[in-house]
Amino acid sequence: MRRLVYFVLAFVIWILLSWPFVDGRIDLQVLTAGVIASGIVAVLFHEILPQEHHVFVSAARIFWALVYIPVFFYYVILANFDVVYRALHPKMPINPGIVKIKTRLKTEAGITALANSITLTPGTLTVDLTDDGFLYVHWINVRSTDMEEATRLIVDKFEYFLEKIFE
Repeated sequence: MRRLVYFVLAFVIWILLSWPFVDGRIDLQVLTAGVIASGIVAVLFHEILPQEHHVFVSAARIFWALVYIPVFFYYVILANFDVVYRALHPKMPINPGIVKIKTRLKTEAGITALANSITLTPGTLTVDLTDDGFLYVHWINVRSTDMEEATRLIVDKFEYFLEKIFE
């Protein structure tokens, strides 16, 4: 049953991604390639994907995920401007370093989403994650080496939303 669910999910994603390239018409070759690719995904990945679907699917989680997307993009855009400023400034005002931060997130999916959000934000890169909820982040301009302050500056803007989605 799980393979069927993953097959259907992969096929729907295939259709959504390929639809703009076939001018909105049904193309047998694209559908056949989608069926084959979806079958491969379902067979190879059904064991490693989450088993409890009902935990992840709820109206509240979907709502908070939809709220998180523009918030995330807002912070990515701000960070882009900050990195561009630092790169183009004649004195290149950077203070790079690695800081230790703590997360309140408990689920693997939540911590992974946080680490990816940090990494996708220009100027920060998650380099390590410990089992006890600490992340080591390379920061282009370290403003504080204090763990609580670094956590507040880097993590808090994402963590509130990710708690609503994954916890």
